[in-house]
Amino acid sequence: MDTELKNSILKTGTTILGIICKDGVIMAADRQASAGNIVMNKKSQKIRKINDYLVFSGCGIASDIDRIAKILPAELKLKQLRSRSRPTIKQAASLLTNMNYSGIRQPSMIPQQAGILLGGFNEDGTVELYSIEPAGSLTKVEDYDANFGSGMPYVLGLLERQYKKDLTLKEGVELAKEALKSSTQRDTQSGYGIDIFTLSKQGIKKVVEQEIKTEFK
Repeated sequence: MDTELKNSILKTGTTILGIICKDGVIMAADRQASAGNIVMNKKSQKIRKINDYLVFSGCGIASDIDRIAKILPAELKLKQLRSRSRPTIKQAASLLTNMNYSGIRQPSMIPQQAGILLGGFNEDGTVELYSIEPAGSLTKVEDYDANFGSGMPYVLGLLERQYKKDLTLKEGVELAKEALKSSTQRDTQSGYGIDIFTLSKQGIKKVVEQEIKTEFK
């Protein structure tokens, strides 16, 4: 029964991706959400802008990711009101880390299962990207990361070969496209579309919104 329950949960077995560029950060994801071996949603938005300066993407149980998207901006707003200063990206990432750590360790039939990439820009214009794994550990991303999505093995090998420290945002977008194409071709849990955001001093922009269609002849 426990196995059946876990297999029926809507999961974003997925490809999420963050790339550090010399002038900002790229965040990218596919659109497929699954329950076991069934595709439940072909238009899942896995990258979400949660306020004027933060974007996050998630892999894992869809309801946990939805919960984070609702709670995190509210908690950050409360923190800002109390401290009278806007939280930094690192502070926001630390808050997410505590949420993940608490969620997976509280006694529950289904513990929280969500891996997160969190990116944004600070008030001084610096841009940062953090990776929070499902058990709660926090890592500042210095080059690229795909967290624990099912497409991770398919993109890391490509990025290992093609990533360069001095990538421009434009070059990073193209690299993200190639990485997502690699995962959607081989990972059965990734597909149906790609979304790519850029984060820089100029703000947060959605630069790619593409549907992947299967045509039958």
